Amino acid sequence: MTTLLADVASYSVPVNIVFGFIAALMLYGAVRVVTTENVVHAALWLVVVLAGMGGLYILLQAEFVAVTQFMVYIGAIVVLILFGVMLTRTPGAEGVESNKKMVPIGIVTALLLFSVMAYSLIDSFGSDQVRPTAGNPTEELSDAIFSSYLLPFELVSVLLLAALIGAIVLARKE
Repeated sequence: MTTLLADVASYSVPVNIVFGFIAALMLYGAVRVVTTENVVHAALWLVVVLAGMGGLYILLQAEFVAVTQFMVYIGAIVVLILFGVMLTRTPGAEGVESNKKMVPIGIVTALLLFSVMAYSLIDSFGSDQVRPTAGNPTEELSDAIFSSYLLPFELVSVLLLAALIGAIVLARKE
């Protein structure tokens, strides 16, 4: 237990404070995503959660992953969800009764999943040391993508291009 406290004390106090603030904001946003009845508001709370993930990546000094998180998830996925909600013009949850019988089942399931994750993390927390990186993580990532993983990268780009063409064909008016 003392070694765990010594490891925690070696981290920067401002980083821990910022992490706690971001984590609390993300937890609040996640609760609001699943509890709000308005789908548009839920999507906006999802933006808060995903922005918090980007902030955590910045704290981990993974700037490229953070920028990718902001651009792909906040800039594209949430906008896609909002467009889907607004263009389908589905009525909101007004007048729809919520199923209160499922709440206890959801709580039990959430607690069960949390206990399994907590049990698996308690035994492995702090056992492995993180190796310090010698170079720039963004440069190492780009070298890996464009050398070892070039074929999967190109296949994903072709798949995304096909999805974009399909979306244009579906959205085009006759």
